Amino acid sequence: MKLKDKVAIVTGGAQGIGAAIVRAYAAEGARVVIADVAEDKAQALAREIGNDALAVRLDVRDRASIDAAVKAAVDRFGGIDILVNNAAVFDMAPVLEVTEASFDRQFAINVKGLFFMLQAVAGRMVEQKRGGKIINMSSQAGRRGEALVAVYCATKAAVISLTQSAGLALIKHGIHVNAIAPGVVDTPMWDEVDALFATYEGRPIGEKKRLVGEAVPAGRMGRPEDYGGPAVFLASSDSDYVVAQTLNVDGGNWMS
Repeated sequence: MKLKDKVAIVTGGAQGIGAAIVRAYAAEGARVVIADVAEDKAQALAREIGNDALAVRLDVRDRASIDAAVKAAVDRFGGIDILVNNAAVFDMAPVLEVTEASFDRQFAINVKGLFFMLQAVAGRMVEQKRGGKIINMSSQAGRRGEALVAVYCATKAAVISLTQSAGLALIKHGIHVNAIAPGVVDTPMWDEVDALFATYEGRPIGEKKRLVGEAVPAGRMGRPEDYGGPAVFLASSDSDYVVAQTLNVDGGNWMS
């Protein structure tokens, strides 16, 4: 098992891609902290996995909540070896209609929360003196602009940039920081995205989702389980010479 006895925190780990990564890590022998604002769902997933899982409520907008989640992981499992910064929110609107509240919320969770979660865990890793792996979840939206998704695209571009800078800063401590950029993934969140596109583009419900799936070179939308393997790779010794990179896992949608 590639992650035997490693301790991982997965933010936004109660559902979707986060839950798929939690299950993949547990299958590879890791002890996993499922950190999510959806505490009931996190606890249900922890019960499914068993004694090697811990559910904690985490709101990455709150520094006290971040510190409490890190402390809970250390108190239960003795340290932290892996962080997956997966918690994020999505919103969209024409540029002339973006509200300050929507802008602030997306940046507070997708960028500020991600950064200070990284900072808190990296600080613990430095104290432990055994290195670590940090994986930030970006998006193909961070590779380009989209007319209706300006703010979300900007947040995910910021994640790629922060991954590069943090990767360069922390590798001297043996901490590898990398990112994954998913494409279009069939999760409950994409149903919300589809509904927003229906509103702003005048489409029937379900049409945008169908069209983006058909446009993927691999022939389908991604599934949450498509991200378990790449997340295991970046958390394991197999990626020990990978630093400050963003791995596209999108069925061929973006090439770089």
